[in-house]
Amino acid sequence: MKFGRNKPCWCGSGIKYKHCHEAFDRQIKHIELQGHVVPTHEMIKTREQVELIKKSAVINRACLDAVDEAIHIGMTTQEIEDIVYETTTSMGGIPAPLNYEGFPKCTCTSVNSQVCHGIPSKKVVLKDGDILNVDCSTILDGYFSDSSRMYMVGNVSEQKKRLVKVARECVQKGLEATKPWGFLGDMAEAVHKHAEANGYSIVREIGGHGVGIEFHEDPWVSYVSNAGEDMLIVPGMMFTIEPMVNMGRADIFTDEENGWEVYTKDGKPSAQWEIQIYITEDGPEVICW
Repeated sequence: MKFGRNKPCWCGSGIKYKHCHEAFDRQIKHIELQGHVVPTHEMIKTREQVELIKKSAVINRACLDAVDEAIHIGMTTQEIEDIVYETTTSMGGIPAPLNYEGFPKCTCTSVNSQVCHGIPSKKVVLKDGDILNVDCSTILDGYFSDSSRMYMVGNVSEQKKRLVKVARECVQKGLEATKPWGFLGDMAEAVHKHAEANGYSIVREIGGHGVGIEFHEDPWVSYVSNAGEDMLIVPGMMFTIEPMVNMGRADIFTDEENGWEVYTKDGKPSAQWEIQIYITEDGPEVICW
């Protein structure tokens, strides 16, 4: 779509297009003509939107901080659900996962070989040596934040500790490789190479996503592609880095009964950390963690 150079910019800044995003659009078009996938205007967040998303992220981080303080052997995953719900609502937020496409809870609690989308339950009791991912997402005034953390319960084996550590390193490697005017594949390659160098695998079918105005937006974010591939990264984009790192093979399956909980096929543990990032001219800014 073409915009009049002297008309207000499409971004809503009120500034004339020629003084705002004209050069930006021209650079994107040049890269698109080289055969690359490029973002749409809808994927670019305004400064005002980013500030509102950051307010949502304050609540999301508070939820995970509360879980940090409370987690213990003998705790049920439903108790984690209750903490997240109470923290979210007391701070004026809404849990984004609750009833999202039929998901029955406000957080995901994935234990050991559960890769993601674990459903909190009074029947799931945390045992000595368990590892789990707690993934929560928050809506505040219509704006979304999303992050997850790993937790180690009691005396965790050295093998599991190492998996959790490397999974966190994968996120950091991905963050360091994320540059404005680079490609999502640059980040993905840094992630999977670090996992594979440590003897682990990355889940292929489930990836990250854009977030902020909606719970899940474009682009879909892979962690198994290669440098120079996938979508161009430009300032204004916002997405998650959340690779799922398996101790064994990358193969997974979904529970047929509930249609949500994802497990490793070989029954070995999986670990995941998730951060939400905003791309600035100077590099990525971590919004939620």
